[in-house]
Amino acid sequence: MILGAGGAGGAGGLNDSVGSGGAGGVGGRAGLLGIGGAGGVGGEGSIAGGAGGSGGSGGALAGFGGAGGAGGFGDDGGVGGAGGAGGLFGNGGAGGAGGISLAGTPTTGAAGGAGGSGGMIVGSGGAGGQGGFTSVGTGGIGGAGGKAGLIGNGGAGGAGGQGAPGATGGDGGRGGDAVVIGNGGNGGNGGLGPPDGNGGLGGAGGSLLGQPGLTGTG
Repeated sequence: MILGAGGAGGAGGLNDSVGSGGAGGVGGRAGLLGIGGAGGVGGEGSIAGGAGGSGGSGGALAGFGGAGGAGGFGDDGGVGGAGGAGGLFGNGGAGGAGGISLAGTPTTGAAGGAGGSGGMIVGSGGAGGQGGFTSVGTGGIGGAGGKAGLIGNGGAGGAGGQGAPGATGGDGGRGGDAVVIGNGGNGGNGGLGPPDGNGGLGGAGGSLLGQPGLTGTG
């Protein structure tokens, strides 16, 4: 209850017949002081990959949020899991990458998971996960960076996923906002095309002190 990290979520189950992979388990929440558990990786599926599990929250008083799990591989890849939020003091966890889409018919690849929010008082937001690669259509969009606490930097947006040959890359994720003191997160770069995806917008700078994040390249 007081000291201790949360346990990691289990990986989603494999489904190599006609079906979807299982979702990754959610990471455990930490005690008052501790790091949240990482989310489990989504299972591989013959039709769709399982979604990545969300990261667990950091300790209620202080602790980092756990990272989100990556989406599973499949004809249509699974979305990445969101990063866990930090405690009152602590950074948010990074979002998981979107899974690879190989032979399905997605209009876009799997999205990366959003970064977790920083602690309410002090903490930076987690980075967004990278969008998934796809062999059919547009690459997946990068996950948004997490919002900072009162003091801290916004998380960087995730890069867009690579598109199929001759198709557009995925757009980069938006950078997270700073609140009072801190810089906004940079937007993620657009995924490879051609044409390349659009870069994500940078997050807002702190209202008292801080610079806005940069727009990603695209």
